[in-house]
Amino acid sequence: MVKVKFKKLNSEAIVPSYGSKCAAGADLYACTEGETVIFQPGETKMIHTGISLEIPDGYAGLIYARSGIATKRGLAPANKVGVVDSDYRGEIMVSLHNHSNDVQEISDKERIAQLVIAPFLAVEFEETEELTDTERGEGGFGSTGKK
Repeated sequence: MVKVKFKKLNSEAIVPSYGSKCAAGADLYACTEGETVIFQPGETKMIHTGISLEIPDGYAGLIYARSGIATKRGLAPANKVGVVDSDYRGEIMVSLHNHSNDVQEISDKERIAQLVIAPFLAVEFEETEELTDTERGEGGFGSTGKK
């Protein structure tokens, strides 16, 4: 079990929590000091969580949409997937965007996104004149689908 230390930056902040035993993502909660955040259609706002993390080296925190508020209310991270590096110690913020045509609200302590802690490979990029051939080659977008 990998341990991730956290620090409450606001006494009202809620610790990330898993919704079920096998959930990959831990829910992140809005920390808006009792305020409701209003989103106009097409509007993006930064939502505080009131926590900071100490993610171990070799891991990253990936912030994804919660399926419920994304599909039912059109609220999802503006950058699609947020990346929290292991050397970042600032507050975890979620940039939520209202993709719907309706005014939406986020309440204090509402679940706003999910955090997945995942290992990653750091690589060294090496320039070369040639790359090895593959069956796919340079086929790009849609090239492996139906013809």
